[in-house]
Amino acid sequence: MNKTLLALLIAAASGAVNAQTTAINTSAAGAAAQVEETMVFGRGETRQVHVLGAAELAEYPAGTSPLKAVEKLPGVNFQSADPYGAYEWSTRIVVRGFGQNQLGFTLDDVPLGDMSYGNHNGLHISRAIISENIGAVALSQGAGSLAAASTSNLGGTLEFTSLDPATEFAAHVDGSVGSDSAQRAFVRVDSGEFGGAGTRLFLSYVDQTTDKWKGDGEQQQEALNFKIVQSIGEAKLTGFYSYSDRVENDYQDMSLEMIDRLGRDWDNYGADYARAVAAAQGNFTGKVNSLDDAYWDAAGLREDNVGYIALDLPLGSVTDWKTTIYQHTNEGQGLWGTPYVPTPNGAPLSIRTTEYDIDRTGVVSGLTFDLGDHSVNAGLWIETNDFNQARRFYGETGLVKPTRSFTEFQRNPLLTQWEYEFTTDTLQLHIQDSWQATDALRIELGVKSMEVEVDAGTVVGDNKTGSIETSENFLPQLGFVYDLTDKQEIYSTLGKNARALIGSATGTSPFSATQAGFEEIRDSIQPETATSLELGWRFRGDSFEGVMTAYYVEFDDRLLAIQQGSAIIGSFNALANVGAVEAIGLEAGLNWQINDNWYWYNSASLNDSTYSDDYFTEGNTRVALSGKTVVDSPELMFNSELGLEMGGAFAKLHFKHTGERYYTYTNDGSVDAYNLLNLSLGYRFEDLGALKQLTAQLDITNLTDEDYISTVGSGGFSNTDPNGTAQTLLPGAPQQAFFSLKAMF
Repeated sequence: MNKTLLALLIAAASGAVNAQTTAINTSAAGAAAQVEETMVFGRGETRQVHVLGAAELAEYPAGTSPLKAVEKLPGVNFQSADPYGAYEWSTRIVVRGFGQNQLGFTLDDVPLGDMSYGNHNGLHISRAIISENIGAVALSQGAGSLAAASTSNLGGTLEFTSLDPATEFAAHVDGSVGSDSAQRAFVRVDSGEFGGAGTRLFLSYVDQTTDKWKGDGEQQQEALNFKIVQSIGEAKLTGFYSYSDRVENDYQDMSLEMIDRLGRDWDNYGADYARAVAAAQGNFTGKVNSLDDAYWDAAGLREDNVGYIALDLPLGSVTDWKTTIYQHTNEGQGLWGTPYVPTPNGAPLSIRTTEYDIDRTGVVSGLTFDLGDHSVNAGLWIETNDFNQARRFYGETGLVKPTRSFTEFQRNPLLTQWEYEFTTDTLQLHIQDSWQATDALRIELGVKSMEVEVDAGTVVGDNKTGSIETSENFLPQLGFVYDLTDKQEIYSTLGKNARALIGSATGTSPFSATQAGFEEIRDSIQPETATSLELGWRFRGDSFEGVMTAYYVEFDDRLLAIQQGSAIIGSFNALANVGAVEAIGLEAGLNWQINDNWYWYNSASLNDSTYSDDYFTEGNTRVALSGKTVVDSPELMFNSELGLEMGGAFAKLHFKHTGERYYTYTNDGSVDAYNLLNLSLGYRFEDLGALKQLTAQLDITNLTDEDYISTVGSGGFSNTDPNGTAQTLLPGAPQQAFFSLKAMF
């Protein structure tokens, strides 16, 4: 993207005269149409819902993923090896024992898929929208939102809402710098209403880059967002477009044995190409003793275009119709410098890629009928997704100096190991009645159905051509909320959901198995299903609000993708149905406004998620999983946040405790519990002439420089790791500091 665009936008912003005052739309979470609080514990909801508003999101270091803000909520385990929570190879979010690919994600009703690193049906939220343009994020736990456009939301949904353009001309210009040469520039210009028809739009751009906190390489992103809103009588027409170009040099996956031998700051060879070449020939130096201790380099490249047009149209006094039509294209490559495939007549290594091309189009449409005591919502979601995935190798001819860069898309492959084409057609229908039975009691009853068909074609490699269908026609949900008093309510929801079988040559897909394994399971494999029951109590007073929830989940036909050997070798998975998983948990949250200046937020969760059954491998060997704790599912988590607002000054100290986590299915491999402290300090200057507001902010992450393991399972999960050699861990970032200036004109 042309760098002069940033200069032009900043120049335009210098004439702005008013700050943006856009309200936050959180209708997706079922909360009030506009949310003034920074946090809402789902008032009036039949299930546990939490809403974070734009003011809350703005208090994190510039460029922080909204997923990191969600980690403070009860029941949420979020991990990332970078301080922003945006480094996709390491990003993991687990809710009540359900992993990232078992949750649902949407932006303005547009499905984001399961947000896996190897995207097959969507994209990560950090690429879908610039973080400063998010107006709210709503987490619906348990049964999740019935209307969400997702076929993976077994354990809940995260629904993101973008800000609308301001009604008056406005501009935001932000800049930040920080540890490891971090730099970020953001600008948004709002037109205000113009043209006599109430048209309003914004154009936004961000450019950010940072060195890795260890090793060589950068992580960088350019992104452009555009949004336009037009009122047509009582109707509202919205258009949105997002472009993202993201490049991330990866950190090396580590094992406990490697960390002990090489230290947590060990990484890939990167710029030391001579050492990478020597190691590929078996000439190890220092404490290195294997090809897998370090690779030449690694990176993830993603280029995305997302757009939608939405029409919200009242049809008379009792009916509202909203339809969103969307399009998403993606080109991606995951790169590894592998010593296992030499270049003929060249270097003793090559670049191995996994390549992704997505082209999906869909429509989300719903009708709402306001019938007095009954509010009925019915809707559908239709999507066609063409996904091409390939494994290729690119030759490196240089013996002294490399001729290829890991920050550029690779062309002219040496060979294609495999390539598959997947077409996924999705149809999802739902209907729900919200009945105000009495002044105090509201009952919600609904049902969802899904039909997902995957057609796979083999271009190169093992023949796994065929079709797999997920048909779940009756996924019910029943809930109630009852007002005990005007400040207390109890709520409960019982719901069943399913995760459709996916079309991908990686992950928990039937097509990720060997050809023999695929043929064996293609006619018998069942989709994962989960039945969730929760019961909760919400309460509030003049200065506090809180929630307590108990839940029980029965998870059937859980699929495990078991990593076979070193991840860089890229062997197909062993896919196993391990039967049922049972989860029992307690969660609590309390937000206390101590006085006009101080607030104190706390959340705690206890989760016991265990496998209920043993399973047998392809060789008929029993794997004893019954009673073992689900991987990456800490039993205890606790968050505490103390905040100050006094005049223009503000401060926030956040404490996070995460309990022990397992990274092997038999629980013989685990990482220790850890504690993190993050500090934010700032001051807002008001009415500085043309500047309506100027905010100076200092953020220090990992204040005590805790040495801990962040991501587990980065290289996949295995059955056992008695010697601590499974290369699937990523240490968390050390202490980092960031300073930002945010100007509102």
